[in-house]
Amino acid sequence: MKRPGPLLTLLAGLVLGLFMLTLNVTSGTKTVSSSTQREASPSASPKKSANPSPTPTVTPSPTPSKSPVANASYAGRTGDDTASVAVTVRDGKAVAYFCDGRYKEAWLRGPVRDDGSMKLTAPNGAVLDGKIEQGKKIRGTVKDEGRKYAFTADKAVKPSGLWRATAKVRGAKIDGGWIVLPNGRQTGIVTRDGKAASAPRIDPETGAVTVDGQQLTAQPVTP
Repeated sequence: MKRPGPLLTLLAGLVLGLFMLTLNVTSGTKTVSSSTQREASPSASPKKSANPSPTPTVTPSPTPSKSPVANASYAGRTGDDTASVAVTVRDGKAVAYFCDGRYKEAWLRGPVRDDGSMKLTAPNGAVLDGKIEQGKKIRGTVKDEGRKYAFTADKAVKPSGLWRATAKVRGAKIDGGWIVLPNGRQTGIVTRDGKAASAPRIDPETGAVTVDGQQLTAQPVTP
């Protein structure tokens, strides 16, 4: 009778091989499964970046408003003391009177710039160039009939300043202008139908003046 040794040995080897194969398959499956789980695991959420700081809004500085030239009256004399000059400023406009008290006179008008400078003109071609200095005085020149007169006119408070009266007296057209200085000195001319002559004194408190026997009332001049 044959011994079963070799056959048993072969069967045992076969069973061992099958066991090892089964073990390897099982281990591989677990390895793949674990790897797959790791790959499927969601990655860490990225950190949210901080919100950028808002750009500061730059507010432009307000443009300084220009102060309007104050309403005022000015009166003074020319540098050679041969004539008087009066200027009245109202709402950015000016009227001036240049007068030597005998025969030379000019009424001038024009705008006043924000810096207080002015260039006033008259129908007869006279020109006044001047500038208000700190609201206290006007310095400038008057050019009339080819001659230039430098002047300084200080701020005037009523009754000083510029006065005018117009009327018809004894059939003649009367036009009178007066400059009353702060010290009370007066300079004026009255024209009768265009003929100039020295003017009589006025009452600076009331404006009353008598011309050719008729009483008139002069008024402060405004532009």
